[in-house]
Amino acid sequence: MDRRVLPLLLLTFLAPRAAIALQPALRTLSSLHLSTSPTSQPAVVKSYSVFYFRQKVDHFGFNNVKTFKQRYLISDKYWKENGGSILFYTGNEGDITWFCNNTGFMWDVAEELSAMLVFAEHRYYGESLPFGANSFKDSRHLNFLTSEQALADFAELIKHLKRTIPGAENQPVIAIGGSYGGMLAAWFRMKYPHMVVGALAASAPIWQFEDLVPCNVFMKIVTTDFRKSGPNCSESIRKSWDAINRLSNTGGGLQWLTKALHLCNPLTSQDIQNLKDWISETWVNLAMVDYPYASNFLQPLPAWPIQVVCQYLKNPNESDSLLVQNIFLALNVYYNYSGQAKCLNISKTATSNLGSLGWSYQACTEMVMPFCTNGVDDMFEPHMWNLKEFSDDCLKQWGVRPRPSWITTMYGGKNISSHANIVFSNGELDPWSGGGVTKDITDTLVAVTISEGAHHLDLRANNALDPMSVLLARSLEVKHMKKWIREFQDSVKKQQ
Repeated sequence: MDRRVLPLLLLTFLAPRAAIALQPALRTLSSLHLSTSPTSQPAVVKSYSVFYFRQKVDHFGFNNVKTFKQRYLISDKYWKENGGSILFYTGNEGDITWFCNNTGFMWDVAEELSAMLVFAEHRYYGESLPFGANSFKDSRHLNFLTSEQALADFAELIKHLKRTIPGAENQPVIAIGGSYGGMLAAWFRMKYPHMVVGALAASAPIWQFEDLVPCNVFMKIVTTDFRKSGPNCSESIRKSWDAINRLSNTGGGLQWLTKALHLCNPLTSQDIQNLKDWISETWVNLAMVDYPYASNFLQPLPAWPIQVVCQYLKNPNESDSLLVQNIFLALNVYYNYSGQAKCLNISKTATSNLGSLGWSYQACTEMVMPFCTNGVDDMFEPHMWNLKEFSDDCLKQWGVRPRPSWITTMYGGKNISSHANIVFSNGELDPWSGGGVTKDITDTLVAVTISEGAHHLDLRANNALDPMSVLLARSLEVKHMKKWIREFQDSVKKQQ
């Protein structure tokens, strides 16, 4: 699949470039993921131990006896064998050490909850490769890369931990995840309620499928973020696409664009769509990491980076050349805030810690998330969702065709009221909130909204610049977790 097929969470969601099923120019969104510690604070060295657990490659068949080693990390500094709990991070599309080091919330609440922290790596990411170096070389090997298999891995791992760690057998487990990991946390509680007493699903777009939400909701939120961050900002971006098109069609226009945007490689006429996709993905990534303090998630960025970007995009009525030069200054905030980049590379927008290959395959099978734009309600060029085109791209790259209805069949879509003990948190600045649960479904399926929150801001470490909305969200999340722990302990006492 070409780079126009954006990735999630991303998914992630992703988003990196693994392909969350965006249309040309859109399918490059970013995967759903977690954030790193703010650069304004000293890095906190997380102390954990690394382990490996032998998992079946196929949990649902009986012919394949092959196994692989799943990596997981444990920190038990504050854990108590009596009266403690286990916080279990449901790893998403990337190296688990990256998520471990960048999920500060779990480390911040470990002492208060007397918790053992467990970070489980998702199969086919990081070091947990079922077929080693050949895991991505044959589509037949990728047949076992599904959310269902990953959830089964988590269930088997929890059984192993309770069986082998003294004192863990009768302790409550809470699933926690962000972005795709948040989806997995919610789905794990739904499918394995006997394994975890509850789940915190942060920025988890479990409804970004089929027609559960409009396909344009994601990019409308991105546009709103830019519109609110500076006068005429979104309108300047909306007008930039035609400016780029016109300039590219003039004599010497490609050479001028290459120089004006400080690109590493000369543009050809075939590169213009890739260029616009790359710029679009940059605006998307900025929306996801629009944090209230300097951070270093996808790139080193200042506090409220969209506000900084919009300082350069105040006049949408500039000439084409001036508008593009202003676009460069805005892009430079994302790609060169540290001042060390000599040129901009349109083939790269995010961190290498995310597994774009694995996510691309998942987006081509069960994680089919429709995205579209119309250029009216959003600041992007119009692109309709075209399942056939997307399916043909998937067949060409991976030899598979997507099943767009499978996720809703498997996990229930919006029919989830029979479940319990899940907190869904979403930031209003986060584009993925459009596919998330933002209203309470029942007394135990609760939505927490963070008005000044971008992508899973609540899972980041505490920061002196945190807005009150995220402080309240974290307080409420801990309140629910304590309730789940207490109910579990009461049930154990009754059984004794």
